[in-house]
Amino acid sequence: MNAILIARVSTEEQKEAGNSLPAQVARLEKYCQLKNLKILKTFSFDESAYTDQREDFDKILEFLTTLKEKIALCVDKVDRLSRNIFDKRISLLYEKALKDEIELHFVSDNQIITSQISAVEKFHFGINLGLAKYFSDAISDNIKRANEQKLRKGELPGRAPFGYKNIINSDGKKDIVMNDYDSLIVKKAFELYATGTFSLDTLRKKIKDDHGINWSHGFIDIILKTHFYYGLMERNKKLYQHKYPPIITKELFDQVQQVKAKFNKKPVKFAGIPFIYRGLLRCAKCDLAITPERHKGHVYYHCTQYNGKHNAAWLREEEITRQIGDVFQRLQLPEEIAIEIADTLNEMQEKEIDFQNKQSAELSKEQKNLTKMLENLYLDKLKGSITENTYDKFYSQFCEQLENVNTRIAKLQETENNYFILSKCVLELTNKAYNLYESSEVDEKRHLINLVLLNLKLDDKNIVYDVQKPFDMILKANDCQVWCARQDSNLRPTD
Repeated sequence: MNAILIARVSTEEQKEAGNSLPAQVARLEKYCQLKNLKILKTFSFDESAYTDQREDFDKILEFLTTLKEKIALCVDKVDRLSRNIFDKRISLLYEKALKDEIELHFVSDNQIITSQISAVEKFHFGINLGLAKYFSDAISDNIKRANEQKLRKGELPGRAPFGYKNIINSDGKKDIVMNDYDSLIVKKAFELYATGTFSLDTLRKKIKDDHGINWSHGFIDIILKTHFYYGLMERNKKLYQHKYPPIITKELFDQVQQVKAKFNKKPVKFAGIPFIYRGLLRCAKCDLAITPERHKGHVYYHCTQYNGKHNAAWLREEEITRQIGDVFQRLQLPEEIAIEIADTLNEMQEKEIDFQNKQSAELSKEQKNLTKMLENLYLDKLKGSITENTYDKFYSQFCEQLENVNTRIAKLQETENNYFILSKCVLELTNKAYNLYESSEVDEKRHLINLVLLNLKLDDKNIVYDVQKPFDMILKANDCQVWCARQDSNLRPTD
């Protein structure tokens, strides 16, 4: 009789040498040799036998349908076949064996399922399936309990997020530490996005240009939504305090969520036509919305004059783009002024970093002490030295103190760094604003306009507007040509 060999391991059992794939295959081959079974095919794979989705096992069933003769399925043990008594695949194979279409050979269990087996043997097979499921359930319960203990101790069960790394300490225990370089990229991503001057796509490009990391749109979205970076870890939709050093503050995280919420408000589109200035312009005379219309291949904007005729002018979209583009062109700083401002910001930031390092060392010491106290508290609970209520009381107190210290550590840099980041972003934007506006798609153009201008109105054939801070000061200085008066130590705007 021909035989098919089935060897399977699951993730947890790969470490067991006696249960490895080569060991199973060797036992099965020796068994077939003793039983004079001719090996037709060997299936060897890594797959959980506890879940309903079993792609590798389904391939075996598909292969069986192509065979016309009776076949022997040889497996090392029942639990190598399944750990789920409710798996319909096992019922199918069992019924085939009882109908004498196949034979099931369980080598190490010393059991063969055929049409001739007794009630006792059937009972034995059912017991083996039940024990296999019990073993998996027990493993699952142990893992859940271990994870719950880790969560209560502030430890993350699983893989560390980007910005941290999993390590094994000298004592052999697993731990998570901050990755110095990656954590700076995460912090920079939050700080840049919080300024409101970046979309996810433009932030992706910035990270790639500066650091050579090609994050996907979805991955950077996940980064900006991860609570772990400010001190909480999410497990089964619940948040737990963790013991690891935070990369950002809760305030910066919340600020990023607010910016994301604004971006997620998608602009209204009519008939799929992306008019650039729809909803951005109002009439200077009656304050009604300015409406775009397409005529002979061109888009015109005009007031509806619903509140009374006032000879409203029609203005082509290209002319509006030209007038607004002129504003962005006037935002550019003289190169020598931009370089001088950037150098000054860098000098200020270096001095601030020295001061922050001294404060950070003191807070890190306090952070380690609190973490150690939490660990000792948990050990006292395990020993029975303290009650559950006492543990919960002090655990909450220590966690609150640790969260406060973590917040203070992150805040050391946030206020000043946000100032430097925002200042540098404004500086970078002013010098690139016109090129960005000219080359951007519709959504990016609208975002850039909202960032710099407000209260846009159509007054006859002219666009009038107010300018957001601090861009209003740059425009005023450029219009006054104040940058040119460098030879005078007492600079005054010219008329």
